[in-house]
Amino acid sequence: MTAPLWTPDQHRCEHTQIYRFMQQVNETHGLLLSNYDSLYTWSIDHSPAFWDSLWEYADIIASEQGDLTLEHPERMPGARWYPQARLNYAENLLRWRDTRPAVIFRGEDDCRIELSHAELYRQVAQLASALRREGIQPGDRVAGFMPNVPATLIGMLATASIGAVWSSCSPDFGINGVLDRFGQVEPRILITTDGYRYNGKVLNSLERVQGIANQLQSVETIVVVPFIDADPDISTLTKARLWQDFVDADAEEIEFEQLPFDHPLFIMYSSGTTGVPKCIVHGAGGTLLQHLKEHLLHTDVSRDDRLFYYTTCGWMMWNWLVSGLATGCTLVLFDGSPFAPSPEHLWDIAEQEGISIFGTSAKYIAALEKAGVKPRETHNLVGLKALLSTGSPLAHESFEYAYRDIKPDLQLSSISGGTDILSCFALGCPIRPVYAGELQCRGLGMAVEIFDDEGKPLREEKGELVCTRPFPSMPIGFWNDPNGRKYQDAYFSQFDNVWAHGDYGEITAHDGLIIHGRSDAVLNPGGVRIGTAEIYRQVEKIDGILESLCIGQPWQGDVRVVLFVRLQDGLELDDALTQRIRDTIRANTTPRHVPAKVIQVTDIPRTISGKIVELAVRKMVMGEAVKNRDALANPEALELFRDLPQLQD
Repeated sequence: MTAPLWTPDQHRCEHTQIYRFMQQVNETHGLLLSNYDSLYTWSIDHSPAFWDSLWEYADIIASEQGDLTLEHPERMPGARWYPQARLNYAENLLRWRDTRPAVIFRGEDDCRIELSHAELYRQVAQLASALRREGIQPGDRVAGFMPNVPATLIGMLATASIGAVWSSCSPDFGINGVLDRFGQVEPRILITTDGYRYNGKVLNSLERVQGIANQLQSVETIVVVPFIDADPDISTLTKARLWQDFVDADAEEIEFEQLPFDHPLFIMYSSGTTGVPKCIVHGAGGTLLQHLKEHLLHTDVSRDDRLFYYTTCGWMMWNWLVSGLATGCTLVLFDGSPFAPSPEHLWDIAEQEGISIFGTSAKYIAALEKAGVKPRETHNLVGLKALLSTGSPLAHESFEYAYRDIKPDLQLSSISGGTDILSCFALGCPIRPVYAGELQCRGLGMAVEIFDDEGKPLREEKGELVCTRPFPSMPIGFWNDPNGRKYQDAYFSQFDNVWAHGDYGEITAHDGLIIHGRSDAVLNPGGVRIGTAEIYRQVEKIDGILESLCIGQPWQGDVRVVLFVRLQDGLELDDALTQRIRDTIRANTTPRHVPAKVIQVTDIPRTISGKIVELAVRKMVMGEAVKNRDALANPEALELFRDLPQLQD
């Protein structure tokens, strides 16, 4: 059996929150749980007792918990968690009022802003009072077209304190991309900055904001946060007020609305690359409870930690990150390019701010290795205890790079879930070993299985990732889906009463998980199902290849594998490199994985959150229309795949 890359020692295990939680469960329920496997099994078999225990351990602030944990447990969808509870998400995140730092912001230009818990509470009180003055009520929508700055966090917390619903897009979205999202949910208030910085450039947001407002009739007030300019000119922007003129400077206290557990908190959006984005509505209680589980137990976040995730406000990891305030830790926010002014920039910040939990994407870690960055040799990372990765499967080589060149004593957690559940199905565990290429464990309380096409569970075989029992962070529904048909079709049409997530995965011999790619991007040459991540892993370890994208092209009554590669500047795809790619894939996978065609491209299209879009490329290759290009960070790259002569024979 493969040796682990890292195993926590007994002392470290016994000082984790998950260990303390397990002792509390043992004492309360008269059990002898001794490891993660036994705790996980109990959390599935006794799901209501597990979530009640977590509620107590996390010290959830609520005016009412109620005596019913789960109503209609047999229904998916249709189960209701804590139907008698009354609470407020923001109240739980703002429970501390001391002078310890709650938020540290670092900009690409080395701008630094620090807010204590007391100051954060005060600024949220000022904005919440102003929103109430504007008539904002529970259920109303407030939208942020914002970079990842403290004002975005303040805007969300003020919105949630009232019981209004927060929704955000990052400012690199085009006008149509924003309208595809905010146009569906009709916000009354739009919060924006005057601009943002990225890769050494200053980009103005106000022109696009006016274009958005012209077509969003629901918007009554635009609140402009000075970010690039201390006193931006908003004279040409209708309905606009500067942040400092809008907030109630005299407000000191927050009136936290006590709301049902499933009261809407966030509206999130699917990527929108195959149609108008789905508007996924997440409830306050489920989000809070699930995030606290993942922060406290799976990531071991405490008040002494500094929690960082490289994310925009258009990616669900922003929502996940900011919930960390409920643990009392310090959030470290960053906005800008992770490679400007140098590839080491985020590690400079990690050292300077004492980041203990560093979150990022798999692509960033792979790019670091390609750039020859070795933080272990150049930075003091003594306080760093965990490295989190998501967005796409983390390659074996990236696991090895992290332990070799970042830090050898590290909980490396590749995590997987998504916008759909605003959390994870599989993630890290501070008391389990780390194996290359594997997510450490299935999440507590998450009945995750791998099914074959007939709905039978598989072990150490590839299949559909499903969840067979209700969990608190299931969406409460889709916006403008009154009969729930879109919601039902999205997750429950493949298997009856079972959530099918759309990932192609495998439960390993260590009871970890491997994600082989999205189910809808699975290749099927000769009737054999192949996950694209299996090919990417082999291709992207070859020198000179920056990234790749793989599709299946219908060909002569079958499907052939087509691989596109982006090379380092100055390199050309010749016969020798093509053969090396094919030989590497053949030697490490199967002959079925070997691409029939290997084609060099200068760019690969991806969503604004950084995910490559295999389905959109497949549509281009097949001459089909690709809708909603505004969901892409680089929509012009799609044209590289139109009418390729190499694919005509």
